[in-house]
Amino acid sequence: MKLLMRSSEQGIALIIVMIVIIVLGILAGGFAYSMKVETKLARNTSFEPDLEWLGRSGVEMARYILGQQMAIPGQGAYDALNQKWAGGLGGTNDEIFAGISLDDNQLGIGSFSIKITDLERKFNINTANEQVLQNALALLSVDASEFSTIVDSILDWREFGDNPPRLSGAKDKYYLNLDPKRPYYAKNGPIDDLSELLLIRGITPEMYWGPAGANSAGQPLPGMFSPNLGNRTATVSPVGLVDLFTPISAGLVNPNTASLEVLQLVGFDPDLAQAIIDNRRGLDGVDGTEDDTPYLSPREVPLPVLSQQATANLSRVFTTRSYTFEIQVDARIGQNTRRFVALVRRNSRQDIPVLYFHWQ
Repeated sequence: MKLLMRSSEQGIALIIVMIVIIVLGILAGGFAYSMKVETKLARNTSFEPDLEWLGRSGVEMARYILGQQMAIPGQGAYDALNQKWAGGLGGTNDEIFAGISLDDNQLGIGSFSIKITDLERKFNINTANEQVLQNALALLSVDASEFSTIVDSILDWREFGDNPPRLSGAKDKYYLNLDPKRPYYAKNGPIDDLSELLLIRGITPEMYWGPAGANSAGQPLPGMFSPNLGNRTATVSPVGLVDLFTPISAGLVNPNTASLEVLQLVGFDPDLAQAIIDNRRGLDGVDGTEDDTPYLSPREVPLPVLSQQATANLSRVFTTRSYTFEIQVDARIGQNTRRFVALVRRNSRQDIPVLYFHWQ
């Protein structure tokens, strides 16, 4: 009996020891992991100032590229995807700078890469009229019965003053009663960040980020020009409002950089929009290559025979010069990375102020 009890006690002791070892192992593993995380955070923190200066250096290089682009003979009046700033093969008038790439620029202990995007490739949401907004919703395959609600609500949101809502729109009363836990007021002013659209009545995340497909049959949108351009069929890629609009631009669209969908917002059917893009791409049919034939002025855009008044109206929509640019800089020091984003406004070759700078 004593032997059985002693054996039982030894078994319990062994189980206890094993449990203690397992618990200690878990604690040790957790401690090691937390130390690894803290060490990495400390290392990242120590590199933050250097990463920021790499980001700022990238912005300065981008500003220099944008300024130099205006000084190139024959290219001062337009911006296009085959130019240096857009990653194309176009050179600059500065031999020292011509050999510098936008990618993997070494500076000190780190490096940075630059991506420059003009915002005139999109339509300004704050200047879009009712027809442009309806064209956008048609591109997204939104049910036509929802058009009036969404369009009126967007116009109400960006309208100054405490005016009554439009027939199908929304103002403070609607938004304050929408969610008692998180009430908010209508903006009653211009849209500063495009994500504000997600707060507006009728707009869903799918509309904002992009549906599975939109107008893929290439059907003309209401109010579009529909010239006979042969058997060419244009299709529209899945897009969202974020691909079509920007809250910050000069309010004009650059046909040298605009997408097929944005050109349709202006009032062209898919075939004519595709013809405008094909014409600028040159013989190889690819943007950003040496054989591109960008438009030097809005009057060069191939259009059907229009009245003088219609041509004048289109010139108020198009610009071949872009003014507002988003600069994305990816800075790297060893395994430490940081992405910075800046917005600049190019008023002239020497005047390119930074409107904001932050990291993502």
